[in-house]
Amino acid sequence: MPSKKKRNIPFDGEDITPTKDGCLYKQIVKENPNGEKSWFDDQVTIHYVGSLLDGTIFKDTREENSPLSFNLGRGEVIKAFDIAVETMLCGEISKFFSKPKYAYGLKGLPGKVDSAADVIFEIELISSKGKDISEERDESILRRIIKRGEGYEPANEDSIVEVNLKGSQNDEIFDERTVTFIMGAGIVEKIPSGIERTIFRMTKNEHDRIYLKNQAIEDLKRIFNLSSNETIQYDVILIKLERAKEERQLSDDQKLQQSEILKARADEFVKAGYYDLAAKRYRTVFHYLLNATLVSESDRQKSWELKFASQSNLALCYLKLGNYAECRRSCETALAHDKRHEKSHFRLGQCRLATRNYEQAVKDFETVLEINPSNVQAKQLIDECHRKIKEHRVDEKELYSSFFKKETKK
Repeated sequence: MPSKKKRNIPFDGEDITPTKDGCLYKQIVKENPNGEKSWFDDQVTIHYVGSLLDGTIFKDTREENSPLSFNLGRGEVIKAFDIAVETMLCGEISKFFSKPKYAYGLKGLPGKVDSAADVIFEIELISSKGKDISEERDESILRRIIKRGEGYEPANEDSIVEVNLKGSQNDEIFDERTVTFIMGAGIVEKIPSGIERTIFRMTKNEHDRIYLKNQAIEDLKRIFNLSSNETIQYDVILIKLERAKEERQLSDDQKLQQSEILKARADEFVKAGYYDLAAKRYRTVFHYLLNATLVSESDRQKSWELKFASQSNLALCYLKLGNYAECRRSCETALAHDKRHEKSHFRLGQCRLATRNYEQAVKDFETVLEINPSNVQAKQLIDECHRKIKEHRVDEKELYSSFFKKETKK
């Protein structure tokens, strides 16, 4: 049967279909052995001439000066193009004979190709490049999928992943390792931001090749002491993936359990000085438990403690990050849970001192001393506030004095 199908094609070609079903044949017209191979999801651009078996041309993108671009293997074009281009190298020109199964099927192409018609395509692969996944869409991060992974769910925030990394620049390897880390916190293990951005799109056992340039290599230059501005290439293999459960998948009891895990992670980030990473997880803890309905008294007490601690520690993170408005809000939320919480009053005072609200800061630190008279730092900061108030009054007096002198001269 296969030989009968082959006798019906208008040229001597190779069956390139995945199942060798005799419905798509290829004949190379012009080779380019040095051309680059295309990979799944690459952004490819082709010229093609489509014709019927009698030679009637129904489409010529060269004549129209309108090359066709698409993401390879995503089903954005007819199957013949996806299958054909995957076999080609950049710069190559090949001819393809397609049965309706991979071309225009029973619908045909109205006014051009009849129903269930065989067609011939001559395709030139003009270019093929990785998919632009940079936030600015400036091609500073290009991703190529060398080997597709398993399943459909990629890594998500707080997934635990194990990856194999191989980074090179100008053919010199500067980063080669296998590392396990928490997604969203790759910086802790010196994972470049562009690479972590890629892993968020990967599934288990996937192999990607990443090309980074311009601003996408700035953190790499800092982490690995690189001086060159040349493009950096990374091969990334996602070996293990333990996805974090999405909020919609969690019962209230599971939210409580996950909150304990997230708070413990956040506490470690605080100790290491990663306040932005900690803040993100403290916010999630509070969000998970804000409206959670828990049955046992012990779970309700645990939830209260976690909500309180998340806000108190969140205030510390915001204070360290210089976000004083959010720091004040977190302190006030924590104090709504416990009006005599020493650290929250103290951080509120620090926040107001930083924003030059000295009189109110003094009141906050005095409240701290009412709760704990031995808090030496609160006493010192009260003294500092008084000094600042005096300095402010002197500056204000000099300003008015200078103003009135100018008015007198007039």
